[in-house]
Amino acid sequence: MLGSMMHQQLTISSLISHAARYHAATEVVSVETTGEIARSTWGEVEGNARRVAAALEALGLEQGARCATIAWNNRRHLEIYFGVAGAGMVCHTINPRLFPEQLIYIINHAEDQVLFLDRTFLPVAAKLGAHLKTVKHVVLMGPRDEEAAAQIPGLKFYDELIADADADYVWPALEETTPSSLCYTSGTTGHPKGVLYTHRSTVLHSIGGNQPDGLAISARDSVMPVVPMFHVNAWGVPYIAAATGAKLVLPGPNLDGDSLAGLIDGEAITLALGVPTIWMGLLQALEARGSKAESLERTVIGGSACPPSMIETFREKYATTVVHAWGMTETSPLGTLNNLLQKHSDLSVAEQNKIREGQGRPPYGVELRLVDEEGNTLPNDGETHGELQIRGHWIVDSYFMMEDSALTADGWFDTGDVATIDPDGYMIIRDRSKDIIKSGGEWISTVELENIAVGHPAVANAAAIAARHEKWDERPVLVVLLAEGATVSEDELLAFYDGKIAKWQIPDKVVFTDALPIGGTGKVLKNKLREQFGEVLINS
Repeated sequence: MLGSMMHQQLTISSLISHAARYHAATEVVSVETTGEIARSTWGEVEGNARRVAAALEALGLEQGARCATIAWNNRRHLEIYFGVAGAGMVCHTINPRLFPEQLIYIINHAEDQVLFLDRTFLPVAAKLGAHLKTVKHVVLMGPRDEEAAAQIPGLKFYDELIADADADYVWPALEETTPSSLCYTSGTTGHPKGVLYTHRSTVLHSIGGNQPDGLAISARDSVMPVVPMFHVNAWGVPYIAAATGAKLVLPGPNLDGDSLAGLIDGEAITLALGVPTIWMGLLQALEARGSKAESLERTVIGGSACPPSMIETFREKYATTVVHAWGMTETSPLGTLNNLLQKHSDLSVAEQNKIREGQGRPPYGVELRLVDEEGNTLPNDGETHGELQIRGHWIVDSYFMMEDSALTADGWFDTGDVATIDPDGYMIIRDRSKDIIKSGGEWISTVELENIAVGHPAVANAAAIAARHEKWDERPVLVVLLAEGATVSEDELLAFYDGKIAKWQIPDKVVFTDALPIGGTGKVLKNKLREQFGEVLINS
């Protein structure tokens, strides 16, 4: 025998054990549902996670049992993340913004046995109760609350449940391929599909996604994931923060710009992560407060394309670097992150910002390719549009409780995005395949149209959709939400496109609206807009 190396299973319990062993005193700050700020530490979080595991086993749950959460980003939710997975059970985070019918389907499909919930969602749970077939225990994430107890028979209370549980609970030795958490897609057609992550995929995602060209979270950071913990595990940040011992700030239910600006300044946040719609409110609040957000070094933006004007505002007003990222529920989610290469150092700021507008390049652990409609691989030349496919260590293989593979015949996952990739691997999402506008045989990117519109000072947000056209099959229509107190005419807004894109790509019409339909993950629901305005060019 020539020799060998140690082999240890890659488990989520090893992440929280590391945090407690070497970063026990580092703060975990949590905004409660009451609005109060509660302060804990990684050492206390790990102790309570062990108690959660012990308490669940005392209730009779076994390894593999699904435990659902309907909760905000807070300390108890974090403890459940690690306690459930550490015990060999599955933490099933649920988007509370779904319709009741979707919630019922998801909970029953997952066969959840326990439902943890924040007080905000008591009315939802009370209405769902009779429809949930497998839930044995409902646990309110807080102390005893008699008013709440009257709403749900047999309601348990988190603080009581773990109070007498064993803080010295020993994490079981698990195979790294053991399932650890479950998220359902936010698809707009058909039933949501479950993506079941494993300990191995989660730990590899935490390592691969946190390289210097990735999220680059360190023990020197104060990190605030504004992206919800029910949305693809807050992009993996809770696990990465434990692995690195970073200070973690969990913003709770109030995600308005003023509340977030207060946390950034009050907790000296160095890195915040969220979707563009949230950051629009933050930038407005920082302006109103006169805050310079001096501690904020970086913000990671994903979920939908980041408008170039936002990248510029963060850099010029707040000296904050925007890191554009892309991923999906099926990709855990980090698929690409946009950090510059050495050769970009000599470029002008404007040229660097142009590169940052794309979604970036994949970290080690995932691969990307483009294919045409026949499945032929397309060149990475930065120009050729194709269907984006991905494979790697933390990419879905098959959906939860579905026998068929989710992959192509040669082992790639089709993302449903249309993209380009350049020779350095920089990927730009040109559109969702279902959203891209096909006008007279040519493609028009809704993302590009929206980015230009949002750059106008009178526009708070905008969505471009394909509207039916008698001659060209489809033409772009722009649906616009104006900034508060702002005015702009249709002609002025269309003129704003001059010189920025080809004339034939300029929208045919602008529709002004008082609100855009926003889904549970912060994205504009274009299917709803197409239903409302898809015939506007035919009927006009």
